[in-house]
Amino acid sequence: MHVYIFRAVGRVFGVLANNDVSRLPTVYGPWTAFKEIDLQRGVATPGLNVDECLDDLEKHGMHLTDAHVRITEKHV
Repeated sequence: MHVYIFRAVGRVFGVLANNDVSRLPTVYGPWTAFKEIDLQRGVATPGLNVDECLDDLEKHGMHLTDAHVRITEKHV
């Protein structure tokens, strides 16, 4: 899956399946584009738990981390 990664204040990152940053919580903003990558279940990506990220994208439409700790559930 091709994903878009955005960076916010501090070490907060958001991952989306599209580049519609309005889906991310404004409390951490402003959000800026960080990079785009392709994710595949079971394939490691440095700094990101791929399976957890893909699960969140499927369930919530976004994946959020703060210093590599998942915080998605706090904002859905």
